[in-house]
Formats: sequence, structure tokens, C-alpha cells
Amino acid sequence: MVAGVHTEEFTSTVSVEKLWKAGVDDAHNLLPTLLPHVITSVEVIEGSGGPGTLKKFTFTDVVEYKSLTDRVDIYDPVNHLFKHSVVEGGLLGTKLKSLVFEIKVEAAGEGGCLVKVKAEYDSIDDGFPTAEEAAKITGNMVGMIKAVEGYLLAN
Repeated sequence: MVAGVHTEEFTSTVSVEKLWKAGVDDAHNLLPTLLPHVITSVEVIEGSGGPGTLKKFTFTDVVEYKSLTDRVDIYDPVNHLFKHSVVEGGLLGTKLKSLVFEIKVEAAGEGGCLVKVKAEYDSIDDGFPTAEEAAKITGNMVGMIKAVEGYLLAN
């Protein structure tokens, strides 16, 4: 078993508030529209977005797994901190024992923001994930946020 953390960050010209609203509050509505080649649907199973909310993501054939369900652990719109755990599906049970994502959005110069994404995981086997695979796990989350950023910049 390997316990690990992988982080990635990027800056955006989009404001903290706009990226938070679209990327966290409205992500379940936006992501299937922005990434139809990857995400077919996001269903809110339980809750209203705060801690304990469960969402099921269903993916197209380009993803190695059909779906995953995540649970909101921390939803802090004042400090722009969002933490959620995969509780079913995805790589859980096949390659990972646990996977938790944390997204922090901070103000950065000229009205933009700094987005910090962290993935914490416990693997089932010692060989997973490689550094490249860990970067891909975090990179997938960053890709979703960047898709939202691109939408906001275009609209």
C-alpha cells in the first residue's frame, strides 16, 4: 500500500467568486455540457451541495471506469475551500482504498485567482500509482476546472 499526496496549481484571470460559483456550485450542471466526450451526467443523489452531499458522475468510454460517486466533506464558500471523497466507483476498490480531493481558490493579482488542487490517496498495491499516474489523477480534476475557466472566459 502507498499513501500519497499530489498537488497542482494554476493561475486564472477569472475572479475567485466566478470560478467558485461555476466550478463548485454549478459544476454538476456545467461539466456534462462542457466535457460531453468525458462526462455523460452528474446526478445529485443526496444533499444540496454542502457537507454530506453525494454526487454520481457517469463517464463515456474514454474513461477506464463507468462511474464514481463522491461525498462533499468540506464546503466553505467564505474561504473558497472544497473537499470531497470518492466513496464508490472510479479507481476505488480496484487500485485505490481511498481518494480525497481538495480544491482551494485564492485571490491573485489583477482580479484573477490561484487554484490549488490536492489529491490524497491510499493505494491497494505498492506499484500504484506511479508519479505519472498520480499526476494524471490530479490532472483530471485540474482539467475539469480549466474547462469551466475556459467557459467563463468565453462567456
